[in-house]
Amino acid sequence: VGSHAAAMLLRSGVTRLRLIDFDQVTVSSLNRHAVAERADVGMPKALCMQAHFQKIFPEAQVEAVVAMYSQENEEELLGGRPDFVIDAIDNIDTKVDLLAGCVARGLRVLCCGGAGGKADPTKIRISDLVESSADPLCRAVRSKLKKKHGITRGIPTLLSTEKQRCDLVWSGEGEDMSQYQVVPNFRVRTIPVLGALPAIFGLAASAFVLTQLAEQPIHPDPPRAIQMDQYMTLYDRLVQRCEESCGLDWMRVDQEDVVYLVKEVWGGRSARGESQAGKGLWRTTHNLTLTLWDSSRPAEVDNLVLLTREEADAHDSVDLKSLALTDPEFFRLVERNLRRSRRENGFVGDMSW
Repeated sequence: VGSHAAAMLLRSGVTRLRLIDFDQVTVSSLNRHAVAERADVGMPKALCMQAHFQKIFPEAQVEAVVAMYSQENEEELLGGRPDFVIDAIDNIDTKVDLLAGCVARGLRVLCCGGAGGKADPTKIRISDLVESSADPLCRAVRSKLKKKHGITRGIPTLLSTEKQRCDLVWSGEGEDMSQYQVVPNFRVRTIPVLGALPAIFGLAASAFVLTQLAEQPIHPDPPRAIQMDQYMTLYDRLVQRCEESCGLDWMRVDQEDVVYLVKEVWGGRSARGESQAGKGLWRTTHNLTLTLWDSSRPAEVDNLVLLTREEADAHDSVDLKSLALTDPEFFRLVERNLRRSRRENGFVGDMSW
């Protein structure tokens, strides 16, 4: 996964990359590596990619670090304030330490789930780590992050919702698993991998990172579909709020607009990220409502924010200029999403503060 992500970032014009991997190229990994060749077997993967990347984009600054991430070398590996970190680790404890380190440092990070034992490219999606129960690796990581670090959400996660077609397997009779182990006892079992899936994972990861860096973020569909009657309930709530606050003549959206706003713009959750999560996520919108972002303007597709009802009631009495000062991160997030809605719906001009 990591090699394909890094290779596409390089080909897309990212000129500074830090490649971190303790592992070596093996014959068994050639089916899923982006650039490694037979002659590279036995070479550290980070150095292998660095050499190939030099041929592809010699102007790029590619730093290769042959190391396993740990809390002890966190400063060495995460120092320098990287713009984005892609976590493509397949060991649970190491993965947990890296994600916790990124959160503590305020670094943007994408967690990649397991691609082994899977084959269906249509089941790959991006969601929050809290919604990752379909992936065994992410599920284990989520549990340990919560227990060790109190982290429960806020980490974007690339995963497949497909059930693994096979489990971890022991080596064949007479096969020495030490040939796969750079660290003793680190890899005592393996899982079969269809080479196409790590490649698709890696390309998806690079697309996510590139759009984030370009400030043109993607907006994944909710992991579970919201039913049409839920959209209609949200529409009715908006009508009621308008009727009570500003009058129905300010109601400038229809039911299709509400579907677009809830699904495409806000992803079925509160803009503050505190909508109900867990096994029932997306199956209920009972505590969500659309409300005016700017109370001095009508209810149009570029002026509606999805919040919990409590958050909406509180927001209705807030001055936007004050909000921009007291909660700038939230303000920028909403303004960015509304600019997108404005653009996609052909609005002219920019009403942002």
